[in-house]
Amino acid sequence: MLNFNKALLLVAALGLAACNNPNRYANGGAGANGMGGAGGAGGISSQGLGDASNPASVAYFNQSVGDRVLFLEDQSTLTPEAQQILTAQAQWLNKYPDYAIIVEGHADERGTREYNIALGARRAGTVQEFLVSQGVRAGRIKTISYGKERPVATCDDESCWSQNRRAVTVLSQGLNG
Repeated sequence: MLNFNKALLLVAALGLAACNNPNRYANGGAGANGMGGAGGAGGISSQGLGDASNPASVAYFNQSVGDRVLFLEDQSTLTPEAQQILTAQAQWLNKYPDYAIIVEGHADERGTREYNIALGARRAGTVQEFLVSQGVRAGRIKTISYGKERPVATCDDESCWSQNRRAVTVLSQGLNG
């Protein structure tokens, strides 16, 4: 009985360890450089997600349409550049209605965890509202905030902080609500 319990505990521990993949967000979003050099760790990887030359693929969306928008410090309002990217996202999403999306809101490392979770939520909500205003059905969009927990760049200056103030649109096929 004691050996059975040890074996069961070992199997459970191995199962949990297998679920923890530290690289699951590596090279996420728009590829190695992200949108505008943002570097990617805030979405799914474009590797293995279709041919980037196929306009209906996730890889095409990430690389050609753009999967992320950046925000100014302590802001959740959209810049003109962000509106342009989101307009292209909305057009793509309206053309390919089988995709649902998760909008991830992120913040830079400054500020408390709680503040940055709230700021990330406002950023994700702003993106959701914009996409809905462009005709994307609200039921296709979920939002989540990671605050400062998933940076794409780690250094202690504006060049990194600006990359981490973002919202990332992650595509999911077949989860359309």
